[in-house]
Amino acid sequence: MDSARKRANLLLLGAAFIWGVAFVAQRQAMRHLPPLTFNAARLLLGALVLLPFLAKSGRRPAGVAVAGRAETVRASVILGLVMFAAASFQQFGIVSTTAGKAGFITSMYVVFVPVVGAFIGHRVGRWAWVGVALATAGLYLLSARGVMKLAPGDGLVLLCAVCWTAHVLLVGRFVARVPAVRMAFGQFTTAAVLSVIGALIFDHVQWADVRAVTWPIVYSGVFSIGVAFTLQVAGQKNARPTDAAIIMSMESVFAALGGGLLLGERLGARELAGCAAILAGAIVAQRDPSGSPQPAEEAPRA
Repeated sequence: MDSARKRANLLLLGAAFIWGVAFVAQRQAMRHLPPLTFNAARLLLGALVLLPFLAKSGRRPAGVAVAGRAETVRASVILGLVMFAAASFQQFGIVSTTAGKAGFITSMYVVFVPVVGAFIGHRVGRWAWVGVALATAGLYLLSARGVMKLAPGDGLVLLCAVCWTAHVLLVGRFVARVPAVRMAFGQFTTAAVLSVIGALIFDHVQWADVRAVTWPIVYSGVFSIGVAFTLQVAGQKNARPTDAAIIMSMESVFAALGGGLLLGERLGARELAGCAAILAGAIVAQRDPSGSPQPAEEAPRA
């Protein structure tokens, strides 16, 4: 594996760690705030975090094509719409389903990404499929409880997983030409504006409720949104979509560890076996030496 891919995988692993710990913050925040208000607050904060970095974000080495303003806006709006849908489905779904089911169903994008990618022309090697199988089994052991019945909340979270699948593939398509920080800022701003509009129409929140979850909002906005999604965009420059999905699915492992350390939740033998399977899947997937991610200009048009 070349150094660029190793660095990309580390960036994606960092994003997965931040997202995993963010499940603790999200659980705390949902006790006080409705989903749209929480999403609006953290997305706005995430966009503000990137403001100081916008000025230098469009610079590229000589000979490297840079997207024009229209293409940057187009990519930002498309990704922002998908992000708004995914975040909304997830937060509304968590209200009426268990955290374990929500974690498992959300992470199903680890299966959806290579399946959809194979249909649109991405190269998916045999070891990547082995990694997908191991990661999927691990996610089930780690998060699922009893019979997987599709309750209303589960259906919403499943729609969230479909949206994250589209997001991973779209980022892989746009990131080769659109500056990462500008694209991240644009998608956060788009999703934040939509969340604010929805919150103003549907939510009724007291300022005391917002103050009660200041730190969960700060963590979710600064780290989960501002830092982690930017790491995802930067990491996917040199990571294959299937590899990216498997590595980012490790957020379930970090969520379990965060719950144990911060909320006193214990991991049994089944959960530990799930963590081991997910780690094995992420490692096995990297054994496939075939090719690098398709450049955006060569990716099939949707």
